[in-house]
Amino acid sequence: MIVFVAPGQGSQTPGFLEPWLADPGARELVDEWSQLIEVDLVTHGTVSDAETIRDTAIAQPLIVAAGLLTARALRQAGASLGAVAGHSVGEVTAAAIAGILSEQDALRLVRIRADAMADAAAQTPTGMSAVLGTDPDAVVEHITALGLEPANYNGGGQIVVAGALDALAQLAEQPLRGTRVVPLQVAGAFHSRYMAPAREALRQAASDFTPADPQLAIWTNKDGSKVTSGAEFLDLIVGQVASPVRWDLDMQAFADAGVTGLVELAPAGALTGLAKRGLKGTSTVGIKTPDDIPAALELIGGAA
Repeated sequence: MIVFVAPGQGSQTPGFLEPWLADPGARELVDEWSQLIEVDLVTHGTVSDAETIRDTAIAQPLIVAAGLLTARALRQAGASLGAVAGHSVGEVTAAAIAGILSEQDALRLVRIRADAMADAAAQTPTGMSAVLGTDPDAVVEHITALGLEPANYNGGGQIVVAGALDALAQLAEQPLRGTRVVPLQVAGAFHSRYMAPAREALRQAASDFTPADPQLAIWTNKDGSKVTSGAEFLDLIVGQVASPVRWDLDMQAFADAGVTGLVELAPAGALTGLAKRGLKGTSTVGIKTPDDIPAALELIGGAA
């Protein structure tokens, strides 16, 4: 079994959408999406600088658009997508790929999500850092004493923590023995209590969407379980903005389900890296540009 995974915020880089827009049909589609959500995805995906696309309100729609373009390209090349999951905002991408939301509704939802999270982040100066190495329980005990929260359990010895900037600075100065702390270039303490206002705003907005039950196997970030109800998955997407992402449990679920290969949609890199540490022996392909599609097809064909 091959699982197709959609990355989260922080995976974007300047110009990463450029090769996808060389296809006139894809460019026309992204123009339509841009008009729909009133975000210039073409400009931000091609010429905007790193600081501009670091903005939550821009980064999240860009990432979802890239994932949707990748899934389209795979299907146009003859690939059958049978199982899917997304990391953080990637869950919105996964919902569209699985048929829970239309592409248009996924982009509308992510625009609302991104704006709500940006507004919540603006209320208090906060951020996130990755803690690499040692036992997750020991890391959580250490950071909790500093007033920080675990935001992403990424597996493979990595936990992303979130909280106030002064507490993150203290963590950098006083890391748990055997760990390395890496500050992340994000605009707020996502997946923590600081995002409670965003969760409530998104919950109110979600009532305007009518989800369908998934057509593909899909796993949730909440606890790694497989979800068969579209309404439930949408509710989980709402809740996860202020709750930890349990990607470690997702990867364990992939292993338990017999996944032998993992294909990461654009902008790829982060999740294939985690899989190499947390899903040892699993074949991976990260799709950064359309040139990577043949490698993904070869992996899919080899698992058929």
